[in-house]
Amino acid sequence: MAEPPHTHLFRPGTGTTTPPFVLLHGSDGTESDLLPFADALAPDASTLAVRGAVALPGGYAFFHRFPDRRLDETDIAARAPRLASFIETSCAAHNLAQRPIAIGFSNGAIMAAALLMTRPSLLSGAILLRPLSPFTDDPAFRLDGTPVLIIDGEKDSRRSPGDGLRLAERLRPAGALLTHHVLPGGHSITDGDRDIAREWPAGTRF
Repeated sequence: MAEPPHTHLFRPGTGTTTPPFVLLHGSDGTESDLLPFADALAPDASTLAVRGAVALPGGYAFFHRFPDRRLDETDIAARAPRLASFIETSCAAHNLAQRPIAIGFSNGAIMAAALLMTRPSLLSGAILLRPLSPFTDDPAFRLDGTPVLIIDGEKDSRRSPGDGLRLAERLRPAGALLTHHVLPGGHSITDGDRDIAREWPAGTRF
């Protein structure tokens, strides 16, 4: 049985040059979680905030994990194309001429990375906050000229040291314009994340 369309929020923007945002929240989150982050970057941007399709006790996620917290790569690989199609259809329905920039946090950052790898033409860029690489063996993909910002937390108890760097080392050879930062904090989003995202070279488009 086909899954129903993702629950989502859409807010039309007032700017004509700012790319739209696609917001992908973290585990146990909802579609509204990243709206303040997006507003801090570009309050005039059109925003598609998507709710993950996997129900959890405290909210939602974009894919399943195993009980030991390992990523279910098969589930990610199955869900990423469906999410990509939903984003593509939604952008067309709202007459968004520019390809969106994904902003993903934690679980949503992992899924955004999967979108970059499996549907590289979908996004014009991505901000990945506390990500992991979604796949042990990456599919063949090219991201020539696609800007990607990865921000890790040095004291992130939910990540192993170097997780974000390892993802960066997979995206960079595929042609991504990769920027990688490590903040002194933990897993939660901080003002430092917002400051870095605003100063990110691709952020001049906001």
